Amino acid sequence: MSIQVPITDELRSALGSPTEATLLDSSPRSRVWRVELRGGGRVIVKQITDGGGTGADGDARYAREVTALRLAARAMRPSVAPALLGTDVASRVMVLEHLDDLDATDDWMPGYAESLARLHALTGPADKGTLPAWSGPTVADAESFLALAKALDAPVPPTVPNELADLIDRLDPAPHHALLHGDPCPGNDLRTATGVHFVDFEQASLGNGLVELAYFRIGFPTCWCAMSVTAAPLAEAEAVYRATWRGLTGRDVPGDLADACAGWLIRGDALVERAHRESVDHLARVPVEDFEWGYVSARERLVHRLGVVADLTRDHDHLHALGRLSAALAVRLMERWPTLRALPTHNTRPWY
Repeated sequence: MSIQVPITDELRSALGSPTEATLLDSSPRSRVWRVELRGGGRVIVKQITDGGGTGADGDARYAREVTALRLAARAMRPSVAPALLGTDVASRVMVLEHLDDLDATDDWMPGYAESLARLHALTGPADKGTLPAWSGPTVADAESFLALAKALDAPVPPTVPNELADLIDRLDPAPHHALLHGDPCPGNDLRTATGVHFVDFEQASLGNGLVELAYFRIGFPTCWCAMSVTAAPLAEAEAVYRATWRGLTGRDVPGDLADACAGWLIRGDALVERAHRESVDHLARVPVEDFEWGYVSARERLVHRLGVVADLTRDHDHLHALGRLSAALAVRLMERWPTLRALPTHNTRPWY
């Protein structure tokens, strides 16, 4: 191997000595190995790297993941994340339980939705401060969305600015303490014999689980493999999530799914991969260039999200004008670029 597995003597003493290690595919922000141990055991070793960021960013991502894994360990069997077996803070290394991933299946969403709800339900008000609060859309995001409408010659109903301001207030994470994964994308979910387990908690936070339940409708906004989920599969996944949450907490999922979807719509950073976020106004790029992430372009992602918000808010008390603007913007985009494609369907998701 070109890069030696970073296991300290202390970890070797606790877990055993490696006999073979395979470097796995991962993001530029981490290195991951599957390690065979003397005696026949197998573990995963993950090291957080700077990956183009700063040392402080790497330290923060490591701390988030370790904290989130410890919180996730509260789950009664079956678990919802691999067990954290050991850590080396100085080297940003964690040793994780190895999980056998099953083969691909078209019917993957109910199990995903159940495990997502179980993950979200593990934390509450007493856990405030253990992880950062979820970062929602900002005033700058709202202004960028309105500027996009102007650039595309879509008339903005006069009440939309106030609707967006109120939306941002309603999406304040302060009253909510669900354990959010932060990036629950295909590839960060392992389908095992005991259920779906989530991995890669570098962006974990506390907030309203609704913002991750919204992934099904809004097209998996933080993921390179954007997908469209509609009709019966969508209804089933959302019903499984809500029933699981209710069974564990004794109450309905708080908040409004339309708010969560609208929040994703106005965030330009949700059009690009993490390495390019918080850099430029990505919504401002849409009228002058189309840019791909994975197999889907920014305009295609945006058309899907506009359609979702338009459908959800047609009779909405607080987002009716935003819904009309969203419908108009979707028409404008398709008129200017009629070859834009619909998002791939959920049964085209990649498996690793």
